[in-house]
Formats: sequence, structure tokens, C-alpha cells
Amino acid sequence: MLDEQEFARIAPLHTQGIESIKAYREQHGVGLADVAVDEHFQALREAYRQITGVDEPDQNEIRHHRIALYGPPCAACGKPLRTPQARMCAACGADRGAGNTGDRKNDC
Repeated sequence: MLDEQEFARIAPLHTQGIESIKAYREQHGVGLADVAVDEHFQALREAYRQITGVDEPDQNEIRHHRIALYGPPCAACGKPLRTPQARMCAACGADRGAGNTGDRKNDC
């Protein structure tokens, strides 16, 4: 997962990849199916690998590896809540209340 500083390094590379594909298509008059998309995102995947040590083959997945997209860990099961605004844990069903009694059905 990427913190905001790490994501700030990655996000422009994703945009550059998209712009590079657009320019290639315009220059060569071809459709998306005729573009070697992976080549245009090579810098993005390399930067992600340098930051995380993980080779992610899908450039679109990298955008979803941002900590800010998810909520805090569930107090009951420890998995991240699906959004910062989530009121219950999708994994275990615990509420995000402040009570934290250890009851997995009521606390998170």
C-alpha cells in the first residue's frame, strides 16, 4: 500500500502513460487494441517496484494501492475498512462504534 508521499510519486507516471498512449494513437492512427499498452506504463511499474519491492503487472491495480482510499483497521478483525467513511467492517460485520467491547458483532 502506498502512503500519500509515495502515491504522489506514482500518480504522475500513470498520467504520463495515458498521455503517451493517446499521443501514439493519434500519431499512428490506430485503435487501443493496436497499442502495446504495457510499454507505455513501464516507468510506472518500475517506480512501484522500487517503492514496494513488488512487481505489479497491472498498471491499473497500482492506483488502488493507496492507503487513503481505505479506512482504518477494524478493531475486531484487523482488516482495513473499505472506505474512510465506512460504519461497519465488510469482512466481519463489526460496527465502527467507539464502544470496543471485543464483541465482533458490535465493535469495530
